Amino acid sequence: MLPHVFCSTLTNAFRARHSLVPLLYNAENLAMLSLLLRHGFLSSVSRGSKDSPEPTTFLTSSEQDRRIWAQLKYRDDMSVLNAVELVSKPSKKVYCSADDLYLLATGRRSNYVRPMSIGEIAIIQTKDGRGKRIWMEIRDAVRAKKSGELLIRAR
Repeated sequence: MLPHVFCSTLTNAFRARHSLVPLLYNAENLAMLSLLLRHGFLSSVSRGSKDSPEPTTFLTSSEQDRRIWAQLKYRDDMSVLNAVELVSKPSKKVYCSADDLYLLATGRRSNYVRPMSIGEIAIIQTKDGRGKRIWMEIRDAVRAKKSGELLIRAR
């Protein structure tokens, strides 16, 4: 699933006040949802089938019917997740060096990308030492001195 489908699915879900959101099961969605969960935007993430968020149905369902179910978090009837924006689009990829990521994380503009505000996270896609794709939050990438593609901003 492409990141713009991920963003639009989550945006439509919290605007419609859904509590559970099914997303296609793949490594990219699982990594991005786990980052949102770790930073407090989601209540839980579980595996299931396209019909049910029960983890027992995940093992018995076929590959195309497997889903990741995200439970959105609400406080005082307002969604904790206010916006999920795509930064790097298919027509214009946004790559940032480690210095550019540092500028963004500390609240300064870099390469026509507006600075991050308080309570906002950004997810980047980078590679580990073996060349495998990994997804990190921008502050973790700054600590590890990694560069990569700036994918999503959430607040």
